[in-house]
This record gives sequence, C-alpha cells and structure tokens, in this order.
Amino acid sequence: MPINIPILLTWLRIIMIPLMICVYYLPTPWLFSLSRDLAAMLIFVTAAATDWLDGFLARHWNETSSFGAFLDPVADKLVVAAALIMLVQLDRVDAIIAVIIIGREIAISALREWMAAIGANKHGAVSVIGKVKTVAQMVAISMLLYHNEITGINIQKIGTWLIYVAAALTLWSMGYYIYKAWPEIVKHDCRR
Repeated sequence: MPINIPILLTWLRIIMIPLMICVYYLPTPWLFSLSRDLAAMLIFVTAAATDWLDGFLARHWNETSSFGAFLDPVADKLVVAAALIMLVQLDRVDAIIAVIIIGREIAISALREWMAAIGANKHGAVSVIGKVKTVAQMVAISMLLYHNEITGINIQKIGTWLIYVAAALTLWSMGYYIYKAWPEIVKHDCRR
C-alpha cells in the first residue's frame, strides 16, 4: 500500500466518521461550547473538503495509485452513508431518501467493479451528472446536520429541498451509468 499525503487525507476522512457520530453522544456543551449540530456539520464539511483536496493533490503531484483510486470512493460513500443514517435517526431525512442515495452508491460501485473486471472501465467513468449530484448531496447533508437558522434563513428547509434534488440527481446519474454500460451488459449477458 503506497503512503502519501493524498492517501493519508483519504484515511483521515474515514477516521472522521466515528468522530462525526460521537458528537451526538458526548455531553453538551463541549469543545469550546460548539453545539452538536455545528460540530457534526464542521466535521462533515472538513471530510468533504479532504475529498476534493486528496484528488487535487494526487493529480497535481502525480501520486495517483490503484489503491488510492479504490480507497477514495469507498471513503466518500462511507462518509455520506454515515451522515445519512445519522440524519434518519435524528428525523431530519426520510428513510426512503437515504435508501435511494445509499442504494445507488452500492449499485454503481458494483457496476463499476464488474465493468473493470470485464475490461470496460471507460463506461464507468464519473459523469458531470455524478459530480453535480455529489455537490448537491454534500451541501444538503451539511445543511441538514447544522439544522439551525442563519440570520432568519431556514437552513433545515433549504437542506430538505436540496436533499430531494440530490436524490433525484442520484436516480438520474444511476440511469445514466446503466445506459452507458448497457451495451456491455447485453453483450456479456448474451454470452451465457
């Protein structure tokens, strides 16, 4: 396993998951009197920022690796899944939204793995729709974790609307990936 700063940032993102969850089990007030919601949101935003930063640094320093390419999306999916499960428990997100988003991530990961196994990686590349979906998810989850008003603006309501948009984009991007992979699926299914 290669060790470099981008991979260490990815591991840091994974380590942030239990910290984000523990925030809701620690006595309040804690750590400079931060609210639980603000602390969880800051941890999540930091994790989301490391997602961008590790990819940027890996490309900029030419430190990409097959292990990093494997670990990075796993870390992303774990952070998002943990946050969504917490939000369902806190009654801030409907369970169906969490199931759509987490289910899509599992399905597309499996599709990409299968495509790589048959040598058709180009059909599993990240699309613009997938990137927009990711941004919508990250912003929505951050707002839903924060859950408070900012100068009279109802962040919870905006986050709720945005998570529904993210879920719609999730389904759209899943459809796009399946559409792009369909010729390979048909070709390999017909060989049985």
